[in-house]
Amino acid sequence: MGKDDKPCKRKIILDELDQNKSVDQEEYKIKIKDYQLRLLNLQRALMETTHNLVVVVEGPDAAGKGGAIRRLVEKLDPRTYRVYSIVKPTQEEYQHHYLWRFWNKLPPYGQIAIFDRSWYGRVLVERVEGFATPGEWKRAYREINEFERLLAEDGTSIIKIYFHITKEEQLDRFKRREADPLKHWKITEEDWRNRRKWDEHNEAAEDMFEQTWTEFAPWTIVEANYKWYSRLKFLKTAIRTLDSIGLKE
Repeated sequence: MGKDDKPCKRKIILDELDQNKSVDQEEYKIKIKDYQLRLLNLQRALMETTHNLVVVVEGPDAAGKGGAIRRLVEKLDPRTYRVYSIVKPTQEEYQHHYLWRFWNKLPPYGQIAIFDRSWYGRVLVERVEGFATPGEWKRAYREINEFERLLAEDGTSIIKIYFHITKEEQLDRFKRREADPLKHWKITEEDWRNRRKWDEHNEAAEDMFEQTWTEFAPWTIVEANYKWYSRLKFLKTAIRTLDSIGLKE
């Protein structure tokens, strides 16, 4: 790995985040409308360039990832973005390097790809559940940094977002999902099993930040106990990233 590829070694303690950050409903309604319009204008400008945008969204179950993604794309031109919800690999995908299945999902120039979970599964759930050996997930830090550097050098802007909630908030959201017939599909035994390994998942995420927080692909940690606040921070991060490559709204 070259000098510019070295991780910035950011030490983040997830359960020490300030989860009291919030906005009121009136402020949220005003800002979400403004941010969505700005993103639509920036999307139009992006279409005329040889740049593209990759958005990686990670975080524990029930942290609000899906809702935030919906607000991000709600007013965008659907012809030039794709959202990929990443689940366990297919049998064919198991026969290749774990990054293989993401290559054909990368966006063409001028377009956007959003990954609801991503190649970081290698150092998160695969590490915690033992689906990857210690040698495999430790090697993945370097592989991922090199993969993202390659994309960045070709004109890809990379947004890496980690939504985090407290363990107590997650339990409250799980219970609300179980009580709502329209949300039963959102809660599974796997979610409860992951919750029992809360500390292990946090440790894996904190190591991930330390090893893969680079200048060309930094992480943004979103305090997500209050959904209106977390959604606005997500959209604002996307606006700031697109602004940074000189796009005009």
